[in-house]
Amino acid sequence: MISTRPFAYPATQSPLACDGVALDALAKKYGTPLYVYSANQILTRLQLFQKAFETIPHLVCYSVKANSALAILKLLDAHGAGFDIVSCGELERILRVNRKAAQRVVFSGVGKTAAEIDLALRSGILIFNVESAGELDLLAERTSKLRKRARIALRVNPDVFAETHPYISTGLREHKFGIDIRQARTVYKTAAKQKYLDPAGVSVHIGSQIRSTDPFGAAAERVAQLVLDLRKDGLPINSVDVGGGLGIEYHSDHTFEPEAKMQQYADALLKALGPIEGLQLLLEPGRFIVAQAGALLTRVLYVKKNGEKTFVVTDAAMNDLIRPALYQAYHDIVPVVRRKGARKKAVDVVGPVCETGDFFARDRELPELKPGELVAILDTGAYGLSLSSNYNSRPRPAEVLVEGKRARLIRRRETIDDLLAAEKM
Repeated sequence: MISTRPFAYPATQSPLACDGVALDALAKKYGTPLYVYSANQILTRLQLFQKAFETIPHLVCYSVKANSALAILKLLDAHGAGFDIVSCGELERILRVNRKAAQRVVFSGVGKTAAEIDLALRSGILIFNVESAGELDLLAERTSKLRKRARIALRVNPDVFAETHPYISTGLREHKFGIDIRQARTVYKTAAKQKYLDPAGVSVHIGSQIRSTDPFGAAAERVAQLVLDLRKDGLPINSVDVGGGLGIEYHSDHTFEPEAKMQQYADALLKALGPIEGLQLLLEPGRFIVAQAGALLTRVLYVKKNGEKTFVVTDAAMNDLIRPALYQAYHDIVPVVRRKGARKKAVDVVGPVCETGDFFARDRELPELKPGELVAILDTGAYGLSLSSNYNSRPRPAEVLVEGKRARLIRRRETIDDLLAAEKM
């Protein structure tokens, strides 16, 4: 059984550790708030994907938006991962890590600009996931201008419902993403007439944090039929991008077995796509690979009471981790050092930002906490720092990567000089 989380208490009175590295020592050395990641957990999850699909040609294209730390991208690149990007900035990150890795890049996103398309063309990326007829026109124009060929896949919208938060559901007709699957054959015929475009694949992505594998299978079945239809039309479709979105379990008291979940996911996709010969499968996991590899360390500043409510005020805030405010997302919160006999009580864990929405938990039963103590907000490796901001002119946290028994700083803490460097009076 693969451990679902790398953060654990090695012994009864020991502080919480990441792969054996004590978190209180990291907080003392690097300060708080502090993001800590497990390299071992990241690679374990990548290898789960690679093993589950070993019977079919495939490429695991890590979704860079989940966590774009250069050190994490370099780690994944070294172990054969490709990358799913949605911006020019994300492509620049890949190029900084390894220029040759561009050959394993899938470019998604609904609003690609001419400048972004040009950079991708010059970099020699693997394929463009085209999201609209307008984008197809722009891509045809830029490829003709630069005289560079581009492999393309249309991102089709299969109108499949995925039970997840509405902000991260993308597979229905009322969403901004993709091209109606019923119109896809017509758009592909238009693409095939363009001199520098090679219609080579079909792409689909129905949302994020999806815990049932049924919607993935349903979407893949519709894509499989489209591939067969396109081949009848004479198009040499040889790849299917099934997107990402496989969810995790954020509640530690709920059973989550990543090996079993991965097998269910692979079975659903391979059943739908397996009968089609000569396909390369592209997968775009993000959260499943990095979320449970990360934790946000924060120190308690104050404990205050307002009437019947008790608030634990920490030095981390919604600008450091916005998921609870944005999605009402749940994250386990645990003390780094457990005090013997500490009684549990219901508290709100909040930050110092001037917003009522600046909270990490509400009415959460936690061991009694005191000012100066450390807590860890778990499963924050995905959409933590990548969604962070400088709201209230707050510098963003540092990041540390634990590799084996060694921890190293992979992003220094921002300073106020960093925040003001681009401004003029």
